[in-house]
Amino acid sequence: MAHGGSGNSSPRTSRSRLVRYLLQGIGWLSVALGVIGIFLPVLPTTPFLLLAAACFARSSPRFYHWLVEHPRLGPWIRGYLDGEGIPLKGKVYAIGLMWISIGFSCWLVPLVWARGFMLICAAGVTVYILRQPTLKR
Repeated sequence: MAHGGSGNSSPRTSRSRLVRYLLQGIGWLSVALGVIGIFLPVLPTTPFLLLAAACFARSSPRFYHWLVEHPRLGPWIRGYLDGEGIPLKGKVYAIGLMWISIGFSCWLVPLVWARGFMLICAAGVTVYILRQPTLKR
């Protein structure tokens, strides 16, 4: 498994020790939030685990491989990393929760330019997710 589609076992890690530690901290926080999301429906598991994989890919090949090969966590992200796609349920869940949270944020934030920025970002992410292949299980 090449995970990530590049053919390499993992991307190049950062040269800066500070950046690597920061990325590892964000990665472990994302793993924790992803695990909580398995049990708590308001937290999306897959995006947090993908963020963790991206952080670990740049900071620690050992942690990256641990995550993508993990028997419980790896299957949540492996299809996407291998370029096979995102399960339909994951697409619906991610898009739905994103639009609910963006809608709520737009209701809370009175600045028109901020609302516009959030809506443009949400539209872009929606298009990105919909353009990804749908993983057949």
